[in-house]
Amino acid sequence: MSFVINEHRTYLSDRARLAAYTAAIQDVVRAGDVVLDLGCGTGILGLLACRSGAARVYAIDSTGMIEVARRLAKDNGLSDRIVHVNEWSLDANLAETVDVVVCDQMGSFGFDGGVVQYLADARERFLKPNGRLIPRSLSLVVAPVEAEDLRRQVEFWGSAPAGLEFDSVRRWAVNTSYVTRYQSQQMLGAPVLGKTLDLMSTSAGAFDFTVTMTVLRAGTFHGVAGWFSAELASGVVMTNSPLEADAIDRHSAFFPLENVVAVREGDLIDLTMHIFPVEKMITWKTSVTRPSARDASPVHLADFVHSTFNAMFLSREGLTKSRPGFRPRLTRRGEARAFALALCNGDHPLAEIEDSLFANYPDLFRRRDQASVFVGQLIEHHTE
Repeated sequence: MSFVINEHRTYLSDRARLAAYTAAIQDVVRAGDVVLDLGCGTGILGLLACRSGAARVYAIDSTGMIEVARRLAKDNGLSDRIVHVNEWSLDANLAETVDVVVCDQMGSFGFDGGVVQYLADARERFLKPNGRLIPRSLSLVVAPVEAEDLRRQVEFWGSAPAGLEFDSVRRWAVNTSYVTRYQSQQMLGAPVLGKTLDLMSTSAGAFDFTVTMTVLRAGTFHGVAGWFSAELASGVVMTNSPLEADAIDRHSAFFPLENVVAVREGDLIDLTMHIFPVEKMITWKTSVTRPSARDASPVHLADFVHSTFNAMFLSREGLTKSRPGFRPRLTRRGEARAFALALCNGDHPLAEIEDSLFANYPDLFRRRDQASVFVGQLIEHHTE
């Protein structure tokens, strides 16, 4: 819990982030509005909405942070205007539609915090026809970079730790996206806009973009940097760009290459990215060419294709179970789960369910408290 509290301390300590949301909420939220705060955490965005005149705020969070939000609402004299909902937003239901949905579910590359999926769902189910979103658009920005420290992380697997062979792990490492903080001098070229998503209309489906980046100085091309710029309201933009003095305190993304490429001024890097927001899966294809003088054909330097799909840890047992012809059968623990869930029909008190589970599955639960923990985990995620 201390880690979670400290994480939210960093959010509240981020002056650029707090200033951007304060300005956006003041601009967007009107007196009497009903506001939805998605993934509320401490509830700060809902508190700011109340300050701007919201008549009611629905604050949704699936974690225990909802109790922190409840306490802070009480401490600030706003308990009567904020309704706290302890559910995943995709499962939640509200008593009414809302005028504004606000959230900050943005990761290092923007979409990877879930903002596209959560806002698409909230827009469809909760937002009034003329409702407003904060943020209302999200732009993904890319640039070629030198990142020797991250390259060393990829190449670590060839260093024979403890004198043993780990080379095969490199396949996962080179298809993994990383988070980091860049210095402006690491940029090999100017940043390029990859894609702008209109969050008032974008679905949670896959999207892609293709750009050409021009190398502006000689160096070693280690990979592609990625960050985001979010338009929260008219004239209010929030970004984690390493090139902006007023950037928020959030890491940027790094997408490595199979091999490094020595580049010089004028070289061209073609980049295509395919992105699956819900799965948080990214494929990046890069091609490096060098223009030739006197109308000769350009010199081809390198081609790479990477995907976070190739970094997934898929066991052969798991792959076997994913085959269409596989006929699943419950394990003993699965039977216990099904048994307990069947009793969660509103007719049995918790103590009775725990007693029944303990009595019927003595091979799994040697003590009653073990059965209690098992049932507790089930009801937290599968009951209301």
